[in-house]
Amino acid sequence: MKKKRTPFPFVFWSANAIEVLERFSYYGIYMGFGIYMEHLGYSRGQLGIVQTIFLFFSYMIPVISGTFADRFGFKKVLIVSYLAYLPSILLLMVTKSFSGIALTMLSIGLAAGIFKPLISGTVRAVTDNTNKTLGFGIFYQMVNVGASFGPIIAGKLRAISWNYAFFAAAIGIGIMFLITLFFYKEPKREIEGVPLKQKFRDLAIALSDVKFAILLFLLGVFFWIPFWSFFNLMAIYMDRNLDTALLYQNIRAVLGPTFTSIFSYVDEQGVPRILGETISHTGFIIMIFQVIVSRISEKFNAINTFLFGLVVAIAGFFFIAFAKISAPAWVLLGIFLFAIGEMISSPRIQEYITWIAPKEKAGLYMGANFLAVGLGALSGMIYTPMYGTFRNMGHPEYVWYVLGLHTLLGIVAITIFTKTLGQFKELEA
Repeated sequence: MKKKRTPFPFVFWSANAIEVLERFSYYGIYMGFGIYMEHLGYSRGQLGIVQTIFLFFSYMIPVISGTFADRFGFKKVLIVSYLAYLPSILLLMVTKSFSGIALTMLSIGLAAGIFKPLISGTVRAVTDNTNKTLGFGIFYQMVNVGASFGPIIAGKLRAISWNYAFFAAAIGIGIMFLITLFFYKEPKREIEGVPLKQKFRDLAIALSDVKFAILLFLLGVFFWIPFWSFFNLMAIYMDRNLDTALLYQNIRAVLGPTFTSIFSYVDEQGVPRILGETISHTGFIIMIFQVIVSRISEKFNAINTFLFGLVVAIAGFFFIAFAKISAPAWVLLGIFLFAIGEMISSPRIQEYITWIAPKEKAGLYMGANFLAVGLGALSGMIYTPMYGTFRNMGHPEYVWYVLGLHTLLGIVAITIFTKTLGQFKELEA
């Protein structure tokens, strides 16, 4: 007899509300930041440095921040993250120097890194075998809701004033603070009780598995660097290098004026244009298609599925580039294909890492996986300046061809890795 699903406690819903608001603020700032720095007159090389700092701290700090949450409690550490988040976002409204912007984005990345494992940790703590799949499915959707609507609201506001966009993100953090203070109740859970020094020892043990360390390196270089390059470059490429007035007309012909106005603004000459950051991400597509894609991909070998996802992403890069030399509407197909590639590859490889780990070390291996994600932050140092170089040559689309080639080399490298060293054996539940 099937067990009755356990109802979600109130803290589950308050935690998910917090997640929506955090992703709203985070992506509201991140997706349009390249456009903002160009607005201030900074080079693509300088933008790349800021992007690398921001992503590196966002994805490396979670390796250790869970330890502090275990020691001091989720609620207290959430509040600490807000105390870094809120003043940093407000500081963006006044600081215009490169060093000031870099330090401010470092602080925002630090706050995001502290925050990142806490809501998923809450969901894990308050779910059981009867409701965990639904619980994490809701959580994942909330991530995409915030990540989709943040850039839309921020984009509409920055068309009036960049300070309005930053203030909206700050309001999001402020509401999170109030929800946490008054409605978030510390979930009951088993405390791991592992000191930070032990965490680093455990990480070293995981990385002492040379085969596993090589896999993480290959993923960092050949998956996460191209992955983050898409998000670093897509908004500024669309906003500055495609005919956004014609793109508006293309989208309007299909969706109608009312719906299209959500993603657009009217420029100084009275011409309606698509705002680059509003559609240059994968959130909407993931919300609609992730369950279908996951159901299909789970039937096949993990590594083969992952590599197929990379092939689909390469096709996406091609159409994004093709939009520059042809009709700009091709960019929509490019984004769609990249999103499908992301949905096939990203969850599958992270699930794979969980299942190749000994059961007692699953969390440890996933913690080590953050190192690969953090390595992907180098995308800002590599591809953002490269985009600037190609753009100065009059061919910004070339950067997408290079990204496609980079990803293709990754498919070759990972195939050689699995053929020579063999695939990891996925363990039974």
